Amino acid sequence: MFRWLRKLRPLPAIPDAAWQATLARYPFLAERTPNEVERLRLLAAQFLQDKQFHGAHGFVITDEVALGIAAQAVLPVLHLPGGLAWYDDFVGVVVHPAEVVAPRQVMDEAGVVHEYEEVVAGEAMDHGPVMLSWQDVLASSVTAGEGYNVVIHEFAHKIDLRNGTADGCPPLPPAFGGAQGARAAAAAWMAVIEPAYEAFREKTIVAERFGGEPPWLDDYGAESISEFFAVACEAYFVNRSRFAQEEPGLLRLFDEFFLGRRTGD
Repeated sequence: MFRWLRKLRPLPAIPDAAWQATLARYPFLAERTPNEVERLRLLAAQFLQDKQFHGAHGFVITDEVALGIAAQAVLPVLHLPGGLAWYDDFVGVVVHPAEVVAPRQVMDEAGVVHEYEEVVAGEAMDHGPVMLSWQDVLASSVTAGEGYNVVIHEFAHKIDLRNGTADGCPPLPPAFGGAQGARAAAAAWMAVIEPAYEAFREKTIVAERFGGEPPWLDDYGAESISEFFAVACEAYFVNRSRFAQEEPGLLRLFDEFFLGRRTGD
């Protein structure tokens, strides 16, 4: 939605009782400072104003559903310049009652197309809607200890896709990481996230094949660097303390991007 149009439409009022119930259900939201919680509430109201929610397979979109998703969806852009402009490429949020079986196609090196099915809890489409399983959204209320959050995962993909490619590197300020220019900023980002991804992928493979200790982050992050970025974002936003122990390099990287705060600031 155009930014000027947002200003012409009154924001929907989020009742205090509904907001407090949302904070109670998703405690990681309430862990922010009072000023951050107020801004979270404002952004959630703007999100509800801008987006259209649709229930699939008879699922009914209630105030609880819409607000719960909105409050979590805006957390990654809480401090990003532009705020909800990061989500301007889509309008629809489709909510299924549970996980969905999605058809997939992949082409191998010989050019042969293989079809298969994948069970998904969410999906973010480039310039298209976000799909979520309500069962998994609700699970996020009790899985912060595991660093799991399907809403943040899918909206991290939306942020990643803003530069047109799901490559684990969102659009960056030209001076990011002390760089001089967009290309150098992207190189500075990849210099941190690529080694973290490779180390995570290796640990995941060792755990699966040889019974080693599995990584704390969701092993789905080993699928690709874009999935690793989304999985890492989940953990970063819902369990910062554990994330800091597991991925201190990524913590510094994400702090600079999501909070605009470099180490030592």
